[in-house]
Amino acid sequence: MNGAAKGAVIGGVFLALVGGAGYGVYTLVGDADGEGKGTDGETSVQAEKGSGPVSEKDAAKTAKAFLAAWAAGDERVAADLTNNAAAAQAAVGEFKTKAYVSKAVITPGTPNGTTVPFKVEAEITYEGTTKPLAYDSQLTVVRGLTSGKPLVDWQPSVIHPQLQKDEKLRAGAPANPPVKAVDRNGEELTAEKYPSLRQVLDELRQTYGNKAGGKPGAEVWIEPVAKEAPKRTLLTLVEGEPSTLKTYLDAKVQAAAEQAVTKFPEASVVAVQPSNGHILAVANHRKDGFNAAMRGKRAPGSTMKIVTAAMLMDRGLVAADKPAPCEKTVTWGREFHNLDHFDLPPGTNFATSFARSCNTAFIKQIKPVDDDSALPNEATEVFGIGLDWKTGILSTDGEVPPATGAAAAAEYIGQGQITMNPLNVASITATARTGVFRQPVLVSPELDGRKLATAERRMKSSVQQQLVGMMKLTATSGTAQKAMASVRGSDKGAKTGSAEVGGSGESPDSWFTGFSGDVAAAAMVEGGGHGGEAAGPIVAQVLNAG
Repeated sequence: MNGAAKGAVIGGVFLALVGGAGYGVYTLVGDADGEGKGTDGETSVQAEKGSGPVSEKDAAKTAKAFLAAWAAGDERVAADLTNNAAAAQAAVGEFKTKAYVSKAVITPGTPNGTTVPFKVEAEITYEGTTKPLAYDSQLTVVRGLTSGKPLVDWQPSVIHPQLQKDEKLRAGAPANPPVKAVDRNGEELTAEKYPSLRQVLDELRQTYGNKAGGKPGAEVWIEPVAKEAPKRTLLTLVEGEPSTLKTYLDAKVQAAAEQAVTKFPEASVVAVQPSNGHILAVANHRKDGFNAAMRGKRAPGSTMKIVTAAMLMDRGLVAADKPAPCEKTVTWGREFHNLDHFDLPPGTNFATSFARSCNTAFIKQIKPVDDDSALPNEATEVFGIGLDWKTGILSTDGEVPPATGAAAAAEYIGQGQITMNPLNVASITATARTGVFRQPVLVSPELDGRKLATAERRMKSSVQQQLVGMMKLTATSGTAQKAMASVRGSDKGAKTGSAEVGGSGESPDSWFTGFSGDVAAAAMVEGGGHGGEAAGPIVAQVLNAG
């Protein structure tokens, strides 16, 4: 080693000395009782009680002592330098015993106030195989509530930045062998090429690794809290023998979806094939890594008008070519209005009100319907919403609860207590396209014998024809015209939506759904504004790829 870095091995763990910012051979500690004893039994740090904000100097000193104890594998000493000794002691101890870290060089960076960044350069050794694992993390020093001392604010992310509450860092032979997921045409799907699929691929392995064959190797992973949640692999120590798992995804459509969502933060999209329910693409662009495309629960805004329109036409209360007044406001429990308080001329037909997304034209029909369960029943019986879909991985069903008064009015236009995700809305469009609900599926049910959901009845032919016609009108001369202009061909339809979130005054969620040929897609951008502005271009790009 050069003059800038010296070190010693303590208990098989490498303890670094890096210039002036490094540690001494002996761990520096300050325990919860203020005795501050080092690993040699002598006082090394005198952590003084105090009040008020922690100084940068004290933060650096405490961080230095904690990192030294951690690097030395002394979990008790490290734990006593945190504000959650029990959790910290377990995590630091398991860093050696459960993550199989045989060596660790931990290098602190320059403090930024009370936050201290650091770099971990570890070696994992499992059954004779050793591989490096390097990453950056950070910790924050706070004042202990009872001791008054500077203490590391314990978070799982101190051990590894991807660790969330109650998650664990583990290494060894995983329970589920790896799988080689391929698309419908046999093209391999990898998280490196399709980043949005990382969680999806992890779930497929979790569910089908043992069913599809293959042999496990050895890995380092993050153990989730929920048993049904997939492990997140960080490092492969020994390659396993993967089995091939065929999905219904389409690599071409998936690539377009991946690219489309990157244009907007907090964006998600799903594409399905109306003729068979096969899921062609799933993509998310989110800071939290959540699969909101399939598991989100947000009000879908006016995309819900597809279901509401079907219900109204099903009951013979409206028809595409019959008048449906679109006034500026309507009162049902409270006053509702259209975007920018627009209205349409007397005699405007229902198709035009649909295409222009007129709220009042829909809410005015609540009294003639005179049935609180009409919309929920239509959603379930015809569109399959809430029927416990089994797609092949975790997904969340849409919900349309019965409602009265102002809450019912809100649900008619896709707000209130209704929750959906892009998968649900893409399926709604697919059902409108064909008149038949086909439960979305990612992999064949023959793999595990799961039973797919079936709707109670198919859509009336006359309703389906009118609905498709209205969606086509929306795409050519309504609120979806701008976004759908780039979609090739004439066999296309759409519906826009925007959903206000909690009346906070923030930008509404942007929703958009559409079809082109035998592809239906839906997208949502949290806080993205009106449907055609953010979600619209995403759907258009995906439809063109199909």
